[in-house]
Amino acid sequence: MTRVFDENGVIVPVTLVEAGPCPILQVKTAESDGYEAVQLGYVKCKPSRATIPQIGHARKAGATPQKFIREIRLTDATERKPGEMVTVEVFEEQGVKFVDVVGTSIGKGFQGVMKRWGFAGQEASHGVERKHRSAGGIGAAGNRGHGRCIKKGKKMPGQMGHERVTVRNLKVVSVDKERNLLVIKGAVPGPNGGYLMVSKAKTKG
Repeated sequence: MTRVFDENGVIVPVTLVEAGPCPILQVKTAESDGYEAVQLGYVKCKPSRATIPQIGHARKAGATPQKFIREIRLTDATERKPGEMVTVEVFEEQGVKFVDVVGTSIGKGFQGVMKRWGFAGQEASHGVERKHRSAGGIGAAGNRGHGRCIKKGKKMPGQMGHERVTVRNLKVVSVDKERNLLVIKGAVPGPNGGYLMVSKAKTKG
């Protein structure tokens, strides 16, 4: 993340996303596959770290094996061919003003209920045992279902983070075609250097 200044001199917090170049590894059609889609790759992978099928799949498109591969569904057939490069210019050509960003959130490991769910914890006063950060009772008559089992979805300690997260309707501040950078207002999910999927916003602009 960094910051830029708008035309009024106001600081805008932004995230720089390197959006491409992404080679098209495969184009799927309704006639051959039953649906329309394109398969994009990102970041070259050493052949020694790729499998033989991955190498052959990329070679069909005249490309090298890629570390990050995702398939994007299309509503209509595309004129693009395997081997072509998709760059950040596609956002400028289509006049995209808002984007949805999908990523994997930062993993926090096994966490208790206070950090994971925002519980207040027990009172830290006289008479309370050393259970200040515990969840307390979890039965409560089957969570008011009057059964003998705790209901599914009960907020408990457990794995936090490292899950697929979608942030919607982030504003596109600018596009840097020379360095393939997409300047997006606000924060995106995941750590620095993480992989993202950026697409045109579905519900805005």
